[in-house]
Amino acid sequence: MTFVVRQISRTADGREIVRDALVEGDSLVIGRGAENGIPLPDLAVDRQHARVTALGGQRLLIESIGGLGFEIEGRPTMREEVDAGRGAELRFGSHRLTLSSVDGRPLFAVERIEAVSDSAEDRDRSKVFTLQSLLPGKRLSAYGYILLVLAVFLAWPIYSYVTYKGVAERPKTFHGDKMWESGKLSLAHKSLEKDCQACHVNAFESVRDESCIACHEDTHDHAPAARLANAKAPPGLGGQIQHQFKVAFNVPEGSCVECHTEHEGAGPMQPTAQKFCADCHGSLNTRLKDTKLLNAADFGTAHPEFHPAVVVQPGDKPLLRRVSLADAPRENNGLKFPHALHMSKTGGVARMGQTMAGEFGFGASLQCKDCHKATPDGVRFRPVEMEQSCGMCHSLAFDSIGGTVRTLRHGEPQQVAADLRALYRSTGPVRPINLGGQARRLPGDYQASRTQSIFASAVLQRPARAEDAIRAVFSPGGACYDCHVVTQARGPSVVGFNVGDVVQPMRYMQKGWFDHEAHKAEKCESCHTKATASRSAGDLLLPDIKSCRTCHGGEQARAEVPSSCAMCHDYHADDGAPWVSTLTRDSRKGRRQPRAVPVARR
Repeated sequence: MTFVVRQISRTADGREIVRDALVEGDSLVIGRGAENGIPLPDLAVDRQHARVTALGGQRLLIESIGGLGFEIEGRPTMREEVDAGRGAELRFGSHRLTLSSVDGRPLFAVERIEAVSDSAEDRDRSKVFTLQSLLPGKRLSAYGYILLVLAVFLAWPIYSYVTYKGVAERPKTFHGDKMWESGKLSLAHKSLEKDCQACHVNAFESVRDESCIACHEDTHDHAPAARLANAKAPPGLGGQIQHQFKVAFNVPEGSCVECHTEHEGAGPMQPTAQKFCADCHGSLNTRLKDTKLLNAADFGTAHPEFHPAVVVQPGDKPLLRRVSLADAPRENNGLKFPHALHMSKTGGVARMGQTMAGEFGFGASLQCKDCHKATPDGVRFRPVEMEQSCGMCHSLAFDSIGGTVRTLRHGEPQQVAADLRALYRSTGPVRPINLGGQARRLPGDYQASRTQSIFASAVLQRPARAEDAIRAVFSPGGACYDCHVVTQARGPSVVGFNVGDVVQPMRYMQKGWFDHEAHKAEKCESCHTKATASRSAGDLLLPDIKSCRTCHGGEQARAEVPSSCAMCHDYHADDGAPWVSTLTRDSRKGRRQPRAVPVARR
């Protein structure tokens, strides 16, 4: 059933204000409580005074709940059945409820016919039961609250600052100027939480660079100050307004705190916003005409292709050149190595690995991890070492003495030649069996003398055979030639051959930072997609920017990993990793890491 509740009130000039409300259900409650179907703000009415229950048709049952009665048609009662079609008049305290029927639904017209109290005759009914008359006026309260705020949040903090100025460490109590903090200090500056004056030297003055440099002595500028000023884009309207605020609050342009914000919460210091970098680098070539840097403003939409430092000439001081991956560069690292052959799942290498699975833990075929070993911090991979990786399959053994295997010295061509010469000089050829006393031979002395002559000749020629062995090692099919660049020596040489230097870069992105540890959940082939098809060590198997963008986007992108500039680039370009963004899933956020040497030579 639906009850219609019509609230009738009158204005000062006698005009009626009527508001209808529908109450669904088979019953409703009349009382002082605001949650009731018919609320009556009257102290003479109980909180839940009476309940109206539908009996069917137009019949209603009205009965008291809390023991207080009510009036119907001028007579008091505790319980009464009424017919909405015929109508009735009920009285609850100072309110009159007129029952009627509209469209077959019971209608209660509620109207206050008497003042709640004599003193409240002319008051608004919503203010009758408030404590407003006992409180001070709005103006007085406003002035009081202003004075309270100034005393607690201005006078007290200033007093605390002046009292403890110059004190090395404050007592472990609450200090008024703590209320000015916008948040906890980051982990990097947690040790200074009781020494505010270490950074905030003067009152109402932003932190100066001198305070930062007092601890960060080795930190240098991104570029010369004059060049930085020329590189910065002219500020727009918002930037101009921000500049005026900086001037008003004595915040110097280009200061440390412009980038490094503190009191952002306990944890790693927040990374620099992308806009800080894009203001200059987004259109850098329009202001710095001599720059070789390409414009970059957003990794997902406005970032150039990667330019790794590629080895173009190996040697004691290898020559590296930055080349765009879009140009499909090749590197000259001094090696001959086909990834496709070693990573094949069906070739001879795979079958050989299966036979050695018990000794080295190989699977059905060779995997990247079988040869490439990460550095202790997981950031990069160590250079592949022949003895630990290649030597599992490619043996350099050349002699055995009493069960001890002698191997050629890897990376030392002169020692290889010396060991082979020593072997052939210190050992003789295998003695023919027919020179033994028990061997069967043809009758007569001719055959015996012929065998002795051949053996004697082999003994005399034995040392010279060392040169043949050396040539075999450094020639096609030899142990060195198949993996290294070997050339004929010009002029006098102990070996007669030159083995080219091998350069294995540990870091290709000299201007950026990449952490393999943060990507350990991925398979190597998901980024290095060309490895399984590579047939030359000169193939540069680095992932391009398109590959990275499958997960990474700009700072505000809806990509799986929104990435700001600070995730990969370090403003000060020192020997540590950039501060890692809090948006990444890297568990080592904010930790500085030593950078490995750029290349490894053998």
